[in-house]
Amino acid sequence: MAIKNVGVIGCGLMGSGIAQVSAQAGFPVLFVEANDELVRRGLGRLRETLEGLAAKGKLDARTKDETLGRIGGTTRLDDLKSCDIVVEAMTENQALKNETFAKLDRICAPPAILATNTSSCNVTALAAATTRPGRVLGLHFFNPVPLMKLVEVARTILTDEAVVQEATEWARAVGKTPVQAKDSTAFIVNRLLVPYLLDAVRAYEGGLASLEDIDTAMKLGCGYPMGPFTLLDLVGLDTTMYVAEVMFEEFREPRYAPPPLLKRMVMAGRLGRKTGRGFYTYDAR
Repeated sequence: MAIKNVGVIGCGLMGSGIAQVSAQAGFPVLFVEANDELVRRGLGRLRETLEGLAAKGKLDARTKDETLGRIGGTTRLDDLKSCDIVVEAMTENQALKNETFAKLDRICAPPAILATNTSSCNVTALAAATTRPGRVLGLHFFNPVPLMKLVEVARTILTDEAVVQEATEWARAVGKTPVQAKDSTAFIVNRLLVPYLLDAVRAYEGGLASLEDIDTAMKLGCGYPMGPFTLLDLVGLDTTMYVAEVMFEEFREPRYAPPPLLKRMVMAGRLGRKTGRGFYTYDAR
């Protein structure tokens, strides 16, 4: 496989997970963050995660140390010039991503693959911002990256078939199960998942049943690991609303429009687990 060195842009929840699974699979990884403090936080998060795995007996001490030794952090995009693949895991901002891909195109060697972990932005627009549109595609990992096995490999109408195969092979090499999709807003999972979550909010908003009963019904009736409101709180209500708005803008179908209750909860700052309160309330732990 041509991919030897991996770059990751962003070392938050998703970026750190991508860096972790890549390093655990034996790939040297360099991540980029906005400043030195965020680099320190990213490295600290990765160390804490790997030490936690070692404490639970899921990772031996030698493997932990070797994995950490493969990971580096920087504040300079230019330092990614020797990477064979760069996976962007920044905030969901199309203009910022377009600008970043244009910079990467100037920095990275012509054979390098430029990938985005986006779940809602336009991958074709990212490709068009470069002079190598055939080597740009989406690689959508799922949260939490170390545990979730799926990666959506999203090709644009410009992506070379050989690049799709190379990226798919790399996804398998880092322990994931890749599925193929076209560059269409929300790809496979969110295209089906988001309307389900929005319908759950509408059902509750309309007085059909309680939060707890809707969650229980979907867990026991459909075999889902968690109900829609538990999942909404985990993902983040603001994240779900943002993706829904992007989907509605793309397709103009009412089923993608965020319901009023969801909008008001986001306005009120009730975003889910990350703020301590969403549809449910969470303690400090």
